[in-house]
Amino acid sequence: MDSQTQNTSLQRLQNVEKTVVRVLEVAGGVMDELSNPTGPRKEFINNHCRDFMQMIKDIQFTLRNEIKSACEYRPFEKSDYTCRISNEICLSKLEHTLSQLDLITQTIVPQYHHAHDSTTSSASSPMDF
Repeated sequence: MDSQTQNTSLQRLQNVEKTVVRVLEVAGGVMDELSNPTGPRKEFINNHCRDFMQMIKDIQFTLRNEIKSACEYRPFEKSDYTCRISNEICLSKLEHTLSQLDLITQTIVPQYHHAHDSTTSSASSPMDF
């Protein structure tokens, strides 16, 4: 993230902070109006509630955009860690499979040769008359 983008982002976040303070002031004003001994003024409450909701929406919109833009610059998003781990796991599985094939070969091949030798020695060769 370059310096200009960081400054702009920080300025937007500072504006969000100011808006949050303003939201709390508006909410406090509504609470004061609701507790007014003469009764709350409907227009005052409506205007403040409308302002409150608009500021909340603006805060959500800005924060959502800031989070998205911050995610674009995360160095680990471009990391090959997941691919490397996946490859290492596949390599380990392949090595295990090869070792199992070697064991099978060591077990079966001598038995095959032994069985093949015993059948060829007991059978007569076409040259034996």
